[in-house]
Amino acid sequence: MAKAVAEFMGTFLLVFTVGCNVMGNSGTFAPVSIASVLMVCIYALGGISGANFNPAVSVTLGISKSMGGPGDMPWAMVAVYCGVQLLAGVSAGFAYAAMFGGPGFALGPAPGFGLATAGFCELMYTFMLRFVVMNVAVASKNKVEDGQYFGLAIGFVIVAGAYGAGAVSGGCFNPAVATGIDLASGKSGWTNLVAYVIAELAGAALAAVMFRVTRPEDFGFRKIPLSCYVSEFLGTYILVLTVGLNVLGKSPAGAYSIAAALMCMIYALGDVSGAHFNPAVTVAIFASGLDATLKPVEVAKYIGLQLLGGICGALSYSMVYSGKTIPLGPVGSHGWSEVAVAEVVFTFVLCFVVLAAACNEKTKTTKFFGLAIGSCVTVGGLAIGGISGGSLNPAVSLGIGGVHSFLNACVYSVFEVAGAALAAGVLKVTHGEMGKEATSLA
Repeated sequence: MAKAVAEFMGTFLLVFTVGCNVMGNSGTFAPVSIASVLMVCIYALGGISGANFNPAVSVTLGISKSMGGPGDMPWAMVAVYCGVQLLAGVSAGFAYAAMFGGPGFALGPAPGFGLATAGFCELMYTFMLRFVVMNVAVASKNKVEDGQYFGLAIGFVIVAGAYGAGAVSGGCFNPAVATGIDLASGKSGWTNLVAYVIAELAGAALAAVMFRVTRPEDFGFRKIPLSCYVSEFLGTYILVLTVGLNVLGKSPAGAYSIAAALMCMIYALGDVSGAHFNPAVTVAIFASGLDATLKPVEVAKYIGLQLLGGICGALSYSMVYSGKTIPLGPVGSHGWSEVAVAEVVFTFVLCFVVLAAACNEKTKTTKFFGLAIGSCVTVGGLAIGGISGGSLNPAVSLGIGGVHSFLNACVYSVFEVAGAALAAGVLKVTHGEMGKEATSLA
């Protein structure tokens, strides 16, 4: 009974908050409100029911258990949890509709988009949400080390997805949310609801599979290099996809959304590959000597997978927007000299914070490293977005530039690697010999 009440309450509050923000036209900070209610309910109720609040989360846990991995939810319990969550979602939908004096709002793609592109966005950010849940709250290593950032990491996936993907699909990422919205609208045709639920459950299944690939030790196998390589690809892919969806969707909080995506994936995969997701970060860590396991061959492999992830992420957001791309180069009246200074300085900031807050034994933090590193994107994106676009990452630059601005992407990458080298050099001055005993997150 305690678990059922906890799941009902958390799901109800989540869907009710979604409805109040949409129908109350809360504007720019609606995704932050929704992310925050998810986060606080996870911290309040995680120790009671596991704080799923989402049928897709429960399904992912069921799949993981069936594959011999972590998760203590047999399919019978999954069914009970899903029933309670769907009931809570529908109840909340009718509750917010009644409060505003009429039917709710429709579930479906935004104008100009079809079910295929909306379904893709629902699949990918449902995948991201479930994947982060499994890594920060279920993985055995994080359970042992008691990572207190789990609520922050899970909740702020909504910030990462709602601003960019939300402009395409509405940003449900949850069958209980989709069902509550659709039934409360008073004009359900079932087509959109069925398509959304299928996409979200597919994202849940994909998350279980990728969790198995990146953490084989949780399934009784030894960790292999492939886990690190897949980790770097996935993190960079999600990062660049989020960049593109925010920029093309003209998000009012693009830098914050992109920063949230980086933070959440760092918390999810930091202890797998080190969560570089950026060739400049890999160069900075290698140049600093803080990770003795990072040999030149591994550097080359990491950078190759990051660049591939960036290209695939760019192809994905371009597909969502029917082939549209993002120009890479000086913004407005600014020239290349301003771009050089901007990219060098703020890539330096990003890489220096990675080295100091996540790698160096004297100054690293075991709880806030993801928040610190992700916030560098907020810093740089807002400070120089109107000058260079605020790439700070050769994988982002190459993904955005592609064949259309390949030369510009190469120039940006030179500036960004220079910032990384500068960060490694300055760290040796500020931290001295302390780096000799340091290790990476992995």
